[in-house]
This record gives sequence, structure tokens and C-alpha cells, in this order.
Amino acid sequence: MQTYRLTVDKFLDHAAAWSAEGIVQALPGGGRLRVTYADVRARANRMSGALVAVGLEPGERIGTLAWNTRHHFEIYYATMGLGLVCHTLNPRLTRAQLARMVREAEDVALAVAPDLVPLALELAPLCPGLRHIIVLDEPTPASAPEGVQVWDYEELLAAKGAPVQWGGFDEDTPAGLCYTSGTTGEPKGVLYTHRSNYLHTLRTLQADAFAITARDVVLLAVPMFHANGWGLPFSVPAAGARLVLPGRDLDGESLARLMREEKVTVAVGVPTVWIGVLDWLGHEGGELPALDRLLVGGSTCPEALVRRVEDRLGARVQTSWGMTELSPLGTIAPPADTSDKPGRSGRPPVGLEIKLTDDQGVALAEQRGNVGRLRVKGASVIESYFKSDEDVLDAEGYFDTGDLAMIDDDGNLAICGRSKDLIKSGGEWINPAEIEAIVGGLPTVSAVAVIARSDKKWGERPVLVIQRSAGAKTSHAALLDSLRGQVADWWLPTEIVEVDRMPLAPTGKIDKTRLREQLESGAITAATIET
Repeated sequence: MQTYRLTVDKFLDHAAAWSAEGIVQALPGGGRLRVTYADVRARANRMSGALVAVGLEPGERIGTLAWNTRHHFEIYYATMGLGLVCHTLNPRLTRAQLARMVREAEDVALAVAPDLVPLALELAPLCPGLRHIIVLDEPTPASAPEGVQVWDYEELLAAKGAPVQWGGFDEDTPAGLCYTSGTTGEPKGVLYTHRSNYLHTLRTLQADAFAITARDVVLLAVPMFHANGWGLPFSVPAAGARLVLPGRDLDGESLARLMREEKVTVAVGVPTVWIGVLDWLGHEGGELPALDRLLVGGSTCPEALVRRVEDRLGARVQTSWGMTELSPLGTIAPPADTSDKPGRSGRPPVGLEIKLTDDQGVALAEQRGNVGRLRVKGASVIESYFKSDEDVLDAEGYFDTGDLAMIDDDGNLAICGRSKDLIKSGGEWINPAEIEAIVGGLPTVSAVAVIARSDKKWGERPVLVIQRSAGAKTSHAALLDSLRGQVADWWLPTEIVEVDRMPLAPTGKIDKTRLREQLESGAITAATIET
């Protein structure tokens, strides 16, 4: 058989040759930018030539501080096709965190959205290896820091762009770098290879996974800097589907209008994004008749949200579980699944192996029906963190995810919480995820979190934090009644906090660390409830 290197540039090559579709980008003010994959491919390839012309070499890393736009998509392929590494940075992290990542990655250039130019200029003096700043999307005046050259993307493309040969290197060449969210410690780098991204793309395109076809219009509401963009910058063009990019505007109104006008069939994002869309539609009215599926990940999707989507929009909610270290897809519910199993995250597509172990790493004798630590392995699963000597694999090559999970009789995975989130009260463990799943199923609750609060007698006690659904009324006693008989009495929270809006981590998940800090500082107050 022929040697056919599995490099990601082939996805855009294929789309350019065989698909009449392309990218639609939302512009400020309601306009749209439309460009075919053939044009995107030509522009990205010429940008590769421009990067060579200014002195960048294969293997070097380019950081991106950018939103979901055509230019960001082109930078993905301009860097990876050339053998550079695209290091996606989360602009919502602190300056200190970003500077540490840029230094550790030894980024030689930053591709930056216009509104993030001030942040890039603050980072430059802290990152001595930085030589170039490329301003994306629209011309933005910026004074060049000492030793750094500032380019406008379109001017750089016009002045120095030239066609170059893509690929031709080993498929194990690094392609992308993404850091974990840091919600349970310092962020760690995950270095993706061309081979891992290619095989991950094939896994996502399976009929019981993302199942994207050339007939689909896909809205990417997941930031492209988050967990490899969930692999969508590769899988959508690989399938020849239309890709809709929302820019920075992820509010309910902007997304609802975009989905309606572009006839989006598949929309991808974290639960909090869809709560905003539903709230706006509930207030303003209107439908999304073309929408077939919402693909949800990032955190467990509340049962109440699933019901709202299905009842209000007539669309199916496809739940999934993954993490940055997995590229990121782990398990996913089939698109045609209509069974009523709240909290399920589906099964692993072929190419990923999972097992449950005890705390010592010994595989559970019975893998189904028991809660254990979730471990995974596969061609797109991390082997080691970037520039780290930490041993993250067990003797059989499995990676410990840090999640607690259960597999039901049908093989569906249910995430039961993070092992670090468990609350130890009176020497016994309380699992916040079980409480959250029950309370989150109430139609009166829009979002829920359970956090630990230190207690002199018990060590720790659970505090229930809720965000009510718009216009909903419910008593604290009713919230507790929903838990009675479903969890042990000593699990019942004795304090409750109501917030107007949950604080979110940079990934869009509820930020429990900030909730705990706010509770301890008195920024939010808890009311005592009788159990």
C-alpha cells in the first residue's frame, strides 16, 4: 500500500477540490462575510508563504489570541500546513497565565484579534522570544514594541504572500498546542500531532458521533481556542459542510438570529450558550426551523435544558464528554438516540478505549453499573504534557482523566463528577454531581452548582448554589424536597445561595473556584435551610 501521510492540510485540500461550500462569518452590525473553501485554501496557503518570507521556520510556534473568524481559521491551516505549530491561547485567562504559556511554548509570533491588541502589547515585554504580532480581521493601529514587528494580516498577505508546498513532513509532526483550563491547578500544555488530529477527525465523523455531512450547516459556537476547537475546524471542511463562524458575539440574540438566517442544522457549544439562545427566543419569540441537532459538551448538560431545547425548538440534544487531553472527543450519544437517560454522555467511537478503576488504578472487576475512576487510551489521547516529565499513563497505557464515571448496561458513560470535587463530610464522601443532576432537572432552575464549605463539626458541608430560570419561583424547601429519597439525608445541603448569573471559567463551565472564593469573602451570601 502507498504511504499517505496523515496531515491536516489534506482536509482543506479536499474541501477546496470537492465542495462548493465554505465559511460564513458574522460581522459586527449584522453583516456577513462569505468565502468558498477554495478561496480559503488559496489564502491560507499564501499566508504560509508570507510566514516563510518573514523568517518563520517549521517547528516554531505561533500563538493565537483570537475569536471564531475567517482569519483565525486561515491561520490554523497556514501554520499547520507549513509544519509550524498553532498555539491557541484563551484570551479570558490572566495576563500572567498567558505570558507563562507564551514563554513556555517559545512562541515567536502572535496572531491577534483587533480588540485583543492591547493585551498582546502588554504580553510582548514579558515574552522575549516574541518577534511578530499579526493583527487579524480588520486594520488596527498598534505601536510596535521593541524587537517586535507588527503586521496587518491583509497587508502581510498582499505584500509577502506566495504559494508554497503544504505537507511533505512526518505525520507525527506537532500541529497544535492547547493548554488545559487550569481549573484544578496550573494550566498544562497538550501538544497535538498531525496524525492525532487526522485520526480524531475520522472518529468525530462517524455516523454515531458528530455525523456531519455535506448537507449540513454547522455553527461553531465553541471558541476555536478551546480544546482544539473540538476538532470542528478539521471535521467540517473534511465533510464538505458549510461552516458558520459567529465572531466574538455569543449572546443569545446574535446566535439566534445567525442560526435562523443561515439555516443552521447543527450547532455546537457549551450548555450556557444555549441557555442564552433559549432565553432570548422565549422573550422575543420565533423559531429555528432548520435546526436538527445541538451538540453539547464542556460540562454536563442539565436535564431541564435538554427538555427546553426539545420542547421549544424541536431539535435533538446530542450530549458528549471530552477533554483537552483527548483532542477532545471521548464519548458521545448517537444523533438518532431518543432514549430518556438524563446525564448520559454516550459511548466511545472506535479509536478510543475506556476503563474504570479503583483509586489504586486496578480495573473494576465489573465495568458496568459501578462508579470508578475513568481512564482512556487511543491515538488522539495525551502521552505526556508539553515540556513535562510527569508520568500520566498507567502500565497499560491508559490516561487517568480525574473523572468519576459509571457505564450503564447499554454501554453509555455517565460522568459522576471530578474526583477533586468530592466533599468529605464526617469522614464520608458526598458527590456534588449527583445533587446537581437532580436539582438541574427542575424547570425552575437554569444552572446549579454544589460547592464545599468548611465546617468545624463535619469538616466540610455542601452548599447549593442556583440560578433560577427566567420568571421562575420556587421555595428552598421545594429544592430540598426534590433531593429527598434520591440521596442520603446527610447529603442534603444546609445552606443555599441564589445568584443572578453563575460565574463562568474561561471554558464556559461554571467556575466553582470563584464561587467558593465569593462565598468565603462574603461577595455572595448563603441562607440556612432546614433539612
